[in-house]
Amino acid sequence: MPKQKTHRASAKRFKKTASGELKRHQAYTGHRFHGKTKKQRRHLRKAAMVSASDLRRIRQMLSQMR
Repeated sequence: MPKQKTHRASAKRFKKTASGELKRHQAYTGHRFHGKTKKQRRHLRKAAMVSASDLRRIRQMLSQMR
């Protein structure tokens, strides 16, 4: 049986933290910042954690990633 490969697109989008959680970037940061408040833009700069409901699915895609 062949080895399971890492999903390369996911590997570029998620980083593993020291505690084993997954870090992701925020959505809504591509364009149209004039419609967002300064507070929204400031908060969107920070990374967020992957939600518990998505964690199992994303971990499986990253199964070969260290």
